[in-house]
Amino acid sequence: MPQYAYNPKTEKFARAYGSALRISTKSSTQVCRAITGLNLQKGKGLLSSLLEEKKSLDGKYYTNTTSELLGLLKSAESNAEFKGLDTEKLIIHASAHTGFAFWRPRRFKMRRQRRKVTNIQIVLEQK
Repeated sequence: MPQYAYNPKTEKFARAYGSALRISTKSSTQVCRAITGLNLQKGKGLLSSLLEEKKSLDGKYYTNTTSELLGLLKSAESNAEFKGLDTEKLIIHASAHTGFAFWRPRRFKMRRQRRKVTNIQIVLEQK
């Protein structure tokens, strides 16, 4: 089980963890900062409007990151429903961290390329 960056003080919480996601860590931290502290419905609304390019964060939409985060948020919401938590009172705590780096193989005379992955942690806490 992974070590979470945020450990809630109460017993009423649900978590989801995305490991080795092929998205940018820099953009992931920007989007996680934007949704942390929001209500679950407001956070999902912000992510869906970013995905549909209706709203932007500093002029950027972060569509690849947003789609991965939205999937993780839905997973955490279903975990909360399974635990019997009230979905109207859930607050989002999201964080992104750098994962391992791997080398993409070389092609013909080109060099191999270094690829990075991101780990994302989402905790939904009932207030």
